[in-house]
Amino acid sequence: MGSAKGMGIPCATNCKLQCALFIIGLLSLVYVLYNASPQLIVAPQAPQAHVMLNISNTMAVTTHNASLLTGKNATTVSEAAPAGVQQPHQDLTRGVPAEFIYEAGHVGFNSDICPDLGKNLQLLIAITSAPSHQSSRMAIRQTWGHYGSRRDVAITFMLGTTSNQTLIDQIKEEEFLYGDIITGKFIDTYDNLTLKTISMLEWVDNYCPKASFVLKTDDDMFINVSRLLAFIGKHKPEQRNIYGRLAKKWKPIRNKKSKYYISPQQYKPAVFPDFTTGPAYLLPARLAKELYTAALNHTYFKLEDVFVTGIVANSLKIKRVHAPEFLNKRVSLTPCAVQRGISIHMVKGAEQYDLWKKLLDGLAKCK
Repeated sequence: MGSAKGMGIPCATNCKLQCALFIIGLLSLVYVLYNASPQLIVAPQAPQAHVMLNISNTMAVTTHNASLLTGKNATTVSEAAPAGVQQPHQDLTRGVPAEFIYEAGHVGFNSDICPDLGKNLQLLIAITSAPSHQSSRMAIRQTWGHYGSRRDVAITFMLGTTSNQTLIDQIKEEEFLYGDIITGKFIDTYDNLTLKTISMLEWVDNYCPKASFVLKTDDDMFINVSRLLAFIGKHKPEQRNIYGRLAKKWKPIRNKKSKYYISPQQYKPAVFPDFTTGPAYLLPARLAKELYTAALNHTYFKLEDVFVTGIVANSLKIKRVHAPEFLNKRVSLTPCAVQRGISIHMVKGAEQYDLWKKLLDGLAKCK
């Protein structure tokens, strides 16, 4: 009995130890299975502040960014701006309808750009600009853009998005100071210039349809606004015309190495319809809706002036009218040349100040 009792003590101790180890092992197995099993994991929702940060990195306007927009009536879009509707390696030369690569809407703008839907505006000047062209925009604001202070004239800059955070921050500050920037939902590149013009047409249709005329121009242009207003005074916005420098019988470039290459899938005929050249052209604001809607149904390509004022306008039976005052080229920068024309092309930011001075030169005797 003594030997049996003495042997029972170590046996009981050993069993308890084994049971404890078994329980610990079992709990460890359950823990591992719990953390590894996908159906047991509940993904936490991203904090709102984190979402806003991601949006701002693609130049979308968030609640935080809205405070940087000028005016209490600033319009914002809370969803993220796209990284670009067009895929980076998408081959547009195969022939893609514009509606497949264009995303409607704008990521933020000041609604005071066009009060009362443009009811009292003779002229809206929409200037296409790149995110990095701050100096060009500033030169325009300090020279011929000064006409934007008139109640019957509005001036705005049309931009696309950028992933450059430094530029994003600079544009936010620029928008806060001047309130004249509209950003579309597309990456700002040369190939997307047509998207930029489509974006302009959409914005005019939605927010400024009651203006009399819209001038589409670029940020390397000098515009003689006084002469442009005199030109507008002689034409009625009810006429279905686009005015500018008319280009006739231009042929598509089929050389694939050319910057201006257009494939037969994008445009098959041998000759383009007549169009007004892109540096500057004038259209009645009431045509924006028709042009915007029709543009989405055409095969996209990057030559925005040919696409919008040629192919799309031609399909709508909108007449393109040659106006010799639209020079749309580099000319001799004399006071008389500056005062005669409406639009001069290839003007650097620093040159805007010199041309503005020559425009105001009351001593020049011009024929």
